[in-house]
Amino acid sequence: MSMSVSKILIRPIITEKATLLSGDNKYMFEVSSDANKIEVAKAFEVTYKIKPIKINVIRVKGKAIRYGQTSGRTKLWKKAIVTLKVGDKIELATS
Repeated sequence: MSMSVSKILIRPIITEKATLLSGDNKYMFEVSSDANKIEVAKAFEVTYKIKPIKINVIRVKGKAIRYGQTSGRTKLWKKAIVTLKVGDKIELATS
């Protein structure tokens, strides 16, 4: 593994869509931009002690923003949707 486990899984994403997905044993995480599916799966397994059955990784483009005359973009980031077996469950802190 090229990166440490704590740097791969940045944070769980807790939104309305992610909450609906958790009913299907799917959990959404923000992950490092350099991480691939294999690294995300290994980091998840080390962190939560559960082996995922499927990982989907999505690159999210930054949005165009403007502050007065200055324009730019928010940063690019990557998210992963982790699918677990039926019966497996993880607890995410909601704060």
